[in-house]
Amino acid sequence: MVEQRELGQTKIKVNPLGLGCMGMSDFYGPSDEETNMAVLDRALELDCNFWDTSDIYGPFKNEELLGRYFAKSGNRDKVFLCTKFGIVRHKNTGERLGVNGKPEYVRQCCENSLKRLGVKTIDLYYMHRPDPETPIEDTVKAMAELVKEGKVRYIGLSEHSADEIRRAHKIHPISAYQAEFSPWTLDIETNGVLETTRELGISIVAYSPLGRGFLTGGIKSRDDLAKDDWRLANPRFSEENFPKNLKLVEKIHALSEKKGVAPAELILSWVLAQGNDFLTIPGTKRVKYLEQNIRGGQVQLSAEELAEIRKVVDAATTSGSRY
Repeated sequence: MVEQRELGQTKIKVNPLGLGCMGMSDFYGPSDEETNMAVLDRALELDCNFWDTSDIYGPFKNEELLGRYFAKSGNRDKVFLCTKFGIVRHKNTGERLGVNGKPEYVRQCCENSLKRLGVKTIDLYYMHRPDPETPIEDTVKAMAELVKEGKVRYIGLSEHSADEIRRAHKIHPISAYQAEFSPWTLDIETNGVLETTRELGISIVAYSPLGRGFLTGGIKSRDDLAKDDWRLANPRFSEENFPKNLKLVEKIHALSEKKGVAPAELILSWVLAQGNDFLTIPGTKRVKYLEQNIRGGQVQLSAEELAEIRKVVDAATTSGSRY
């Protein structure tokens, strides 16, 4: 069993090896309801109770999926439920239309998410991305109102700057900051974000810790991805960059073999070893990968192993931007 960690300064403890639910409904090719429900059931059997979704996954389909799960299973009280608002997508085409952090939009999104999820309260409510047209203070004031009303317990930010985090935290305590973090994405270490969150006592929730599956070695070529898989359009998965990025995968595979664990297990244990303020939400729609991920949260790395992994990570050259 993975030792639980406190979320920010909330006194609430959760399994730091959480579950990203996005891929069950969007971006990564087809899935089916029965399998998704089995993954959710198995997650709770394994004490994986920190679940992440967003109103844009689908759009709306992922929240609706979780709503059906809670209605069917009665397991709402076993889950620390996180969702997000802010990114606007066309409900039919899925086209990204921008970001909205206006106070009236915050409230509208929260009310809609509560209905889709079939819950009275969202445990952690994130602003998904910064809105350049709306001061972060105005957005967070609206989020704070939702906390006062009992519709939201804690609030978080995602992909905001260090300055925006500080400004937001002055309005209302920020409990979590969601960022892409993995062996090929270390931005928060150099842009002031990690320094800021640690100063303010904010947890880091690392998304895409496995490099959207690439770093596990399970994707040998672009042909392994479904035709409607979003990753085919991602710069790091391009025909030019794919083979270049396999060099890091090969080095991670060698380290995992030496440790006697799967690459995914090694990576997730490394992410969590960055500090007790780190949590992570690897996504999956397969029970076997969920179980593998949970094992990763239980792997212990020595100081020597951490240094060896860090040497490989720091020396790696990643080809292609994140988006």
